[in-house]
Amino acid sequence: MECNDALKGQIQARLDRFEFRAAEEPGDHRHAAVALTITDEAYGADLPGLGEHVEWQSRAALVLTRRSAKLRNHPGQWALPGGRIDPGETPEQTALREMAEEVNLHLEPDAVMGRLDDFVTRSGYVMTPIVVWAGPGQALRENPDEVASIHRIPVTEFLRKDAPQLSRIKASDAPVLRMPVGRTSIAAPTAAILYQFREVCILDRATRVAHFEQPQFAWR
Repeated sequence: MECNDALKGQIQARLDRFEFRAAEEPGDHRHAAVALTITDEAYGADLPGLGEHVEWQSRAALVLTRRSAKLRNHPGQWALPGGRIDPGETPEQTALREMAEEVNLHLEPDAVMGRLDDFVTRSGYVMTPIVVWAGPGQALRENPDEVASIHRIPVTEFLRKDAPQLSRIKASDAPVLRMPVGRTSIAAPTAAILYQFREVCILDRATRVAHFEQPQFAWR
């Protein structure tokens, strides 16, 4: 799957048809936005000191991070760039601001393609996913205060036949959702958002994910 204008047009058309669902925000929940950013793969581009020694690959990829171990909330976990919406901001503005702050990717407002469904987390957030087109050739650099590492994961990885992975926990009647990546996996809520991106933007299916559960380590 190439990171090109054809893919951009396909994703835009599918988001234009998709009717996203906003959550009824509970009073004690904070509102946050995360960015599902489409770029290409690169080897070396995200490593300091390599200068022009970059091997760009044309396959489409999503930008994910591992959160810094220094963070109070969810240290070391997989995440999409994002954070709390500041007063006066829209979710789209927050997603772009957080991309710039976390991975040094500065994009204009017209990079925003659309929204997916809000996801209410066990840890007290209403997350609004914003789909963003960065396009090819984007160099990224982590903010060490927030990000331990940056990962460009090929979109095709989320199309694996063993995805999604569902399991049960005693504390909930709803299935816990994970998305496999390499030999590991990403858990909900991030996994639920990735799964809906796959369903809506790539497979053109209006799949809902708000009912999926998160593993108990993500509840805090």
